Amino acid sequence: MPRWHTVTQMANPPIQAAETGHTLREPKGSFRGRLGLKMTLDALSPSSQAIYEMSRGEQDLIEDLKLARKAYHDPMLKLSIMSEEELTHIFGDLDSYIPLHEDLLASLGEATKPDGTVEQIGPILVKWLPRLHAYKGYCSNQLAAKALLDQKKQDRRVQDFLQRCLESPFSRKLDLWSFLDIPRSRLVKYPLLLKEILRHTPKDHPDTQILEEAISIIQGVLSDINLKKGESECQYYIDKLEYLDEKQKDPRIEGSKALLCHGELKNKNGHKLYVFLFQDILVLTRPVTRNERQAYQVYRQPIPIQELLLEDLQDGDVKMGGSFRGAFGNSDKAKNIFRVRFQDPSTGQSHTLQANDVFHKQQWVNCIRTAIAPFQPPAASPELKELPELSEESEENNPSAPNAKAQKRQSGVTEMELDESVSECGSVLDSEEAKGEKTLRMSSGHRKSREKQLSGKRKETLV
Repeated sequence: MPRWHTVTQMANPPIQAAETGHTLREPKGSFRGRLGLKMTLDALSPSSQAIYEMSRGEQDLIEDLKLARKAYHDPMLKLSIMSEEELTHIFGDLDSYIPLHEDLLASLGEATKPDGTVEQIGPILVKWLPRLHAYKGYCSNQLAAKALLDQKKQDRRVQDFLQRCLESPFSRKLDLWSFLDIPRSRLVKYPLLLKEILRHTPKDHPDTQILEEAISIIQGVLSDINLKKGESECQYYIDKLEYLDEKQKDPRIEGSKALLCHGELKNKNGHKLYVFLFQDILVLTRPVTRNERQAYQVYRQPIPIQELLLEDLQDGDVKMGGSFRGAFGNSDKAKNIFRVRFQDPSTGQSHTLQANDVFHKQQWVNCIRTAIAPFQPPAASPELKELPELSEESEENNPSAPNAKAQKRQSGVTEMELDESVSECGSVLDSEEAKGEKTLRMSSGHRKSREKQLSGKRKETLV
């Protein structure tokens, strides 16, 4: 005899408490709608409530996708606030995803029996979830789309239009990007919703095994989307690099498929740098603006991962040419600092960097240490750990400045436990899934031999 996800029948027929949660909405704000919905949800089993949340979320997503087109895209095109090419770049193929989610709702509706029960939801999900691969292109384009939207916001007409929308009731006080980011936010919720349904499904229910398969499918889909998004984000930043010297160019930069970590740091002079840790090379840059567009001017010589040495420095414990402490402030000791350098002292390159706070410093240290770990020799005994001291170079634009006289000192390298959660490191999809599981977060390959190792340690900035 088949087993069903049983739903308690309510005396208020317009608000159906079907297991799939495929409900008819009462007018927003109506007392009957609010009261009836609360009574219905209270009467549902935990499994039914999770399925209801999935179905209601699909309805909300469809409405928001239609709203993005009707309230933002079409008016801006009609009023010539943006060109059709610009709008296509920002909105992508948003319309094409509406039928995708409508199909899921229709399948759930067809599976709902007259008495408001559904025998199995697993087979529906196993068949439908692979279609989410369609989001690869949309998610991969998000970083570039956000950059273009931010650029267009400098236009007064765009500013005024978006502000009027924000002040209108239909926006729910959400800006345009919030609507454009809704599909990505929805994607990372599927594993959580499925796990919640599975958690409340009896072990002997026929859906149990199929739901486990569905969870595996969605995790694979998100992994593929994340990989593609990471590659796209990596290429986006590579295309924005500017070189001051031909010697700075390295094939390992152009060949990068993974951006492990990136963000703003300060050098010893207090100047802001934007640092990129690609899969095979560390690149320090200075942010510049070219024709109202962001670019990154490569600062010094990029350091290949296999030649990179990391030193975790203690607060206030660093001396560099007698003026290092003063560079970060005359009264305060230098805090949240670490050093990166070439292993070969003859290269003469050493960069002492400062993070905004201890949390971000530790994230950078963890990310760099994880990246260089495969290339590190076996740990030597503490008394044998000696590193040459390099004077930090002061020429701002010379990537091949002469090296200073090396002096010996005890290494500042310390052994610390790795933390996999790195700010602006690893994927946005992964991060959001991890965050979501705490309540109830998913940024970005590498050569084949290292691709699997790095796949769980990418940013963006699904970005």
